[in-house]
Amino acid sequence: MAKTQTTPGALYVVATPLGNALDLSPRAAGVLGRAGLILAEDTRRTRRLLAEAGIAGARLLSLHEHNEAGRVKTVVDFVTGGGEAALVSDAGTPLLSDPGFELVRACRAAGIAVAPVPGPCAVTAALSAGGLAPY
Repeated sequence: MAKTQTTPGALYVVATPLGNALDLSPRAAGVLGRAGLILAEDTRRTRRLLAEAGIAGARLLSLHEHNEAGRVKTVVDFVTGGGEAALVSDAGTPLLSDPGFELVRACRAAGIAVAPVPGPCAVTAALSAGGLAPY
């Protein structure tokens, strides 16, 4: 059974473009623009994406397979204090071959709302351009 949200903040799991920065959805740009903390697998790539989207002043924190366990408490504390955090990967949807599982699990256990912000999907893109019959 899902745990009910008990904190004022939220963690957004935000899909990012697969290669073209113009594919960033307006909703994703809005979430990234207002998030007090953005967790990125590679902060350099995310900084470029944010710059291309006209999003300035974001607080970026790296989150990757080598430091995720140590970052969880920092993020949970930030969000339970009322902050909004966004988790992004280098391209596509976080947690699909990317870090973030431990963070999402800890946030859910702490009663933090975890909201997906969908976007580009490599599988759908490949199927739509692959010439396969849709039925």
